[in-house]
Amino acid sequence: MRFMKALTLLLVISLSASAALAQGQAHDGKARPQQQMTQQDRQRMRDDMRDAYRDRGRERDRPERQRPMTREERDKLRQDIQDANKNLRR
Repeated sequence: MRFMKALTLLLVISLSASAALAQGQAHDGKARPQQQMTQQDRQRMRDDMRDAYRDRGRERDRPERQRPMTREERDKLRQDIQDANKNLRR
């Protein structure tokens, strides 16, 4: 019984080690070359990120504009405020 557990453990360890070693290699067995970004690609990425952060900041800082109140709405609001003030004095 101990022999089977040890054999199973050895099998699991060897499979996990082979999987870890295979992660860095391409399908044909050769290591993949690292891709280098060109200077233009790096600058384009910087510009894109700057624009994205700038746009996000504008949306957060600027509240949505409300439509202007009509004359009737302003009169109603004024009357409601006057009524509320009268009720506070009592």
